[in-house]
Amino acid sequence: MESVEYGIIGGSGLYEMPGFEAAEKVALKTPFGDPSDPFVLGTLARRRVAFLARHGKGHRILPSELNFRANIYAFKLLGAKAILSASAVGSLREHYKPGHLLVPDQLVDRTRRRADTFFGSGIVAHVSLAHPFCPVLRERLVQSVNAAGVPVHDGGTYLCMEGPQFSTQAESFLYRAWGMDVIGMTNLQEAKLAREAEICYATLALVTDYDCWHPDHDHVRIEDVLKIMHDNTEHAQAALKAALAFPVPEACSCQRALDNAVVTQRRAWPDETYHRLRPLLQRMLEASGETS
Repeated sequence: MESVEYGIIGGSGLYEMPGFEAAEKVALKTPFGDPSDPFVLGTLARRRVAFLARHGKGHRILPSELNFRANIYAFKLLGAKAILSASAVGSLREHYKPGHLLVPDQLVDRTRRRADTFFGSGIVAHVSLAHPFCPVLRERLVQSVNAAGVPVHDGGTYLCMEGPQFSTQAESFLYRAWGMDVIGMTNLQEAKLAREAEICYATLALVTDYDCWHPDHDHVRIEDVLKIMHDNTEHAQAALKAALAFPVPEACSCQRALDNAVVTQRRAWPDETYHRLRPLLQRMLEASGETS
């Protein structure tokens, strides 16, 4: 199977976009379980691309139920060097209006019970996450949205909540007081795991509502969220397609995230854990001269 250059995570509308030449569906197994759905592999903007429906076909998987490790690990098996994500968010700022797009540059974790590392079981690694989104991909997304003529905000902090319930008003006011900009339920684990897998990652946040802090929007209605999402699908399609026109980033620090990050001595690695993590560790081992 031919390797892909880019991965894209989003809803079904993103792999039904004009110009996408789908070649096959691939169902992958990983040591961490099954991904959300079979991957749709094909060509878009002359790039080899793998699409994944984050919540599965028919949107059947809760944010807290997502197998983030299996999803990102599978992209690694497919050869993806970069992942572009698209997801709905609530706005915590007046000037981020429903219908706008935002490309965040920071994350805050408010989740409670999600697996968000590949490591453990005898191999310890501590990757840098000071800048959780790939700066190269971020810049390209901003340029691509601007080219599509859609209002876009460059930068902002994405707070990742547990869900599936939306915020209470007290929480919404608290997050605003903290200086958060948008709120969602999925991107934190994707960003962390992509960094451990040495895959560049950036997200396109689609603002669908004002959470529940706004005096004119004091509760979130899912029907309004879905309508804004539907209306924004074409904008997201155009922006992601434009971003794919750029080649995969080369020599990006994201792709060397494990350099000096694995602190467990090689001779102490348990065989079972090593074999499970081998696709992630292979580049580092080859760089050190180990070939098997």
